Amino acid sequence: MAELKLENVSKVYEKNIIAVQDINFKVNDREFVVLLGPSGCGKTTILRLIAGLEEVSNGRIFIDNICVNDVSPDKRDIAMVFQNYALYPHMTVFENMSFGLRVRKIPKSEIEQRVLKAAEILGLKEFLNRKPRQLSGGQRQRVALGRAIVRNPKLFLFDEPLSNLDAKLRVQMRGELSRLHKTLNATIVYVTHDQVEAMTLGEKVIVMNSGRIQQISDPITLYKKPANKFVAGFIGTPPMNFISGVIKKELNEIKFINSDITINLNAEFEKFVNRDVIIGIRPGDFTIGSGIEFKIRVEIIEPIGEETYIYGKINKTTIHAKIPDTIKPKIDESLTLNIPPERIYLFDVRTEDALK
Repeated sequence: MAELKLENVSKVYEKNIIAVQDINFKVNDREFVVLLGPSGCGKTTILRLIAGLEEVSNGRIFIDNICVNDVSPDKRDIAMVFQNYALYPHMTVFENMSFGLRVRKIPKSEIEQRVLKAAEILGLKEFLNRKPRQLSGGQRQRVALGRAIVRNPKLFLFDEPLSNLDAKLRVQMRGELSRLHKTLNATIVYVTHDQVEAMTLGEKVIVMNSGRIQQISDPITLYKKPANKFVAGFIGTPPMNFISGVIKKELNEIKFINSDITINLNAEFEKFVNRDVIIGIRPGDFTIGSGIEFKIRVEIIEPIGEETYIYGKINKTTIHAKIPDTIKPKIDESLTLNIPPERIYLFDVRTEDALK
């Protein structure tokens, strides 16, 4: 497998359209790294730059410490799996999986050996003589994976490979991809807009927005210590609550104040007195009992089994909360929620960077 490194990589199109800017990250040998972000943030562009399908405008890309900026795609020893399976409908599973090897004039005995090994790993041995139309969506995606595996590449690139599958199949294929990574000891760069995929698959997650990297971290750190307001809002379901205001000290009490809300804070917030801030609260961090008190008027109730999503308001400020199903609020009633002070996130109003 391979180590991958991007140094100050940018891609600028005609009319000075900046797709990605100053991209720096490293993927260690045999590491599973996920590029996560909304549509149009530049994550697929990065994948195409790594693969050599796009030219780098600035910066350098290294594979195993060798700069590959001027190396053609077919010489980079990379396998790419796309959102659409791109299978040849007139070919069998075996023929689809072996096509690239046949083009490279690999000996027939070796082709058969590689395809059978990949088919066994992916549970496709009984389908090798079938055509794509005879397969389910999940099976077709496995064939696309198999076509990449048989090449024994240094590096696997995955571009939203599960997007066309239904919810149940996505869960199943996430498990299979994780198992596949361990089986192959592969170096993988995986692109997705789905935070669940990113958090469950990635050993390291690179969060992107507007062509720039926002944070690089393991999934737990991303969730618990977001670098800025964008990351905090993008990671987590329902998304984090954000409330703008100012922190004041009145009669030796530290308070967060805006036109709708006054919240008593503890002493650790004193260093931010007289500062305009945005507080962030995850819906799942609300409790019923001890902590800073919120009284909301319930507007929407969404039971989802063991939990209930609540959407309510404090005056004009909307609050989302996730509460146990044992609590049974009613529409238009007042509900008291609490938040432990240590669960409050703080962001700078101007930069939106995390303050604690």
